[in-house]
Amino acid sequence: MTFSAMTLLEAIEQRHSVRSYTDQPIEEEKIKALNDLITSLNLEGNLNMQLVTDEPRAFGNVLTHYGAFSGVANYFALVGKPAPDMHERAGYYGERLVLEAQRMGLNTCWVALTYSKSRSRVSVAAGEKLVCVISLGYGTTQGHSHRIKGIDKVTKVNGEMPDWFRSGAQAALLAPTAVNQQQFCFTLNADGTVCARAKMGFYSKIDLGIVKLHFEIGAAPHPVKWQ
Repeated sequence: MTFSAMTLLEAIEQRHSVRSYTDQPIEEEKIKALNDLITSLNLEGNLNMQLVTDEPRAFGNVLTHYGAFSGVANYFALVGKPAPDMHERAGYYGERLVLEAQRMGLNTCWVALTYSKSRSRVSVAAGEKLVCVISLGYGTTQGHSHRIKGIDKVTKVNGEMPDWFRSGAQAALLAPTAVNQQQFCFTLNADGTVCARAKMGFYSKIDLGIVKLHFEIGAAPHPVKWQ
C-alpha cells in the first residue's frame, strides 16, 4: 500500500531527525504496511528487525532525558546475528524503514545509547544482538536540517566528476550519521566501481550502511557497483 507519491529522494530531502513526539497513534494500515516491509527486508538483509508500538518503557529512563527524547512510544528495533557486516546491513535496511516511514508522514530518529535495552519489548534470540533502535511516530515538529560538508570533503575522483556520482554524494550528505560527523568518503575507481569507506568513530559501520543507501538512491537510475 502506498501512502504518498513522495519519491525516496524526496523523502531523503524532507527527512530530519525528530526526538519529540505527540500522542497520536500510528494508524493500523501504516503499521501493517511497515510490518510487511520489515518481513521483506529481513529476508533480503538477513536481519531480525522489528516494529514495537505503544511501548514507552524503553524511552522512560534518565538516558532518554539526556538525549532530549520525549513522547516516544513506537520504535524500530534493529536485531541480527553478529557478523563482520551486520552493523552495515542494519544501517542500510534500517534507513530503508526510515525513508518509507517518511513517505507515510511519520517522523524518526536513529538512537544508539539513550534508551533502555532491558525495558524494551524486543525479541532477541540466542546468538542475536540488538544493535540500536529508531524512534517512530508523529513528531511535534518536522525537525530541522543540519550543516553538511562540501562535496569535495567526502569524495575522491580523478578527472571530471560524473553527474550520477555527484548526485549520489549529495544524497549521502543528507543522511543521518552519528552526531552529524559525516565521517565517510566515496571514491570513484577507474573501472567505474565505487569504494565507500567510513572513518573510525562511534557507530561508523551503521553510518556506512545508511550513506550507501542514500548514495544509491541519489545516483539512480545509474546502477552503483560497489568495490
